[in-house]
Amino acid sequence: MNLKNYLDIAPEVKSAVEAGKPVVALESTILSHGMPYPENLTFAAEVERIIRAEGAIPATMAIIDGRMKVGLSAGELELMCKGENVAKVSRRDLPILLATGGTGATTVASTMILASLAGIPVFATGGIGGVHRGATTTMDISADLQELAHTPVAVVCAGAKMILDIGLTLEYLETMGVPVLGYNTDQFPAFYCRKSGFGVDYTAKSAAEIAKIARTKWDLGLAGGMLIGNPVPEEYALDFDEMSAVIDKALAAAEKDHVHGKNITPYLLAHIVEYTGGKSLATNIQLAYNNARLAAKVAVELAKL
Repeated sequence: MNLKNYLDIAPEVKSAVEAGKPVVALESTILSHGMPYPENLTFAAEVERIIRAEGAIPATMAIIDGRMKVGLSAGELELMCKGENVAKVSRRDLPILLATGGTGATTVASTMILASLAGIPVFATGGIGGVHRGATTTMDISADLQELAHTPVAVVCAGAKMILDIGLTLEYLETMGVPVLGYNTDQFPAFYCRKSGFGVDYTAKSAAEIAKIARTKWDLGLAGGMLIGNPVPEEYALDFDEMSAVIDKALAAAEKDHVHGKNITPYLLAHIVEYTGGKSLATNIQLAYNNARLAAKVAVELAKL
């Protein structure tokens, strides 16, 4: 594998990985496709500050001019936040963008790939993709789930996005052998809401326990990653029934506008922000901060093992 032709690791991140210090991977899709500019730039700075405050190094991922970037400069971060001509990049898109010199924001799946290539085992995101509602007909299943099955990265999230079929998403992860942990919860969180009605495989009580489970899995040679469900803090959580009604309304709008495939998630999230008067975006921001904090704690503990 000749990565030097494709991969750039920021000096700070490279030094930390080589020294066995804790690093946390971050995606860029939330910046380019999930939030308006310049609010996303403020958000990105705060996420990095939170991670550093916990003793870890942040490494935001992106594809810029046909290069995989692990850790971004201030200028590169601003480029991703402005989001001009920035594609949304999953596993299938990587070779195309690299070969054609394109620029793109990494999803959960592609961030996991870049993190693994760079030797970073912990990743903080908002919510994972999964099995979409109606997937028994459409076969619309996020590439995030296959990446969790095959790529050795522990992903801290606030559960699966509520636009998905959470029950089927968890069934898929079980089939793929992906451990799903709850951080101080016995229920898998539902992104904006603390509970989904579905259980987790194990309730972890501390970041140290999460790190020990991850290390044990990889020491055994078991392929793939691990998912940690970290509920949004109670003061920012939204009501499950109210959000279910909002999401049903957004899904109906998507059906009417014939929106499908990789365009469906940004479409739905934008409409949910509109329908909630911005409350869902505020919750999204707070859960991302919460996940960054836990991921940094896990990375610190994992670096000790």
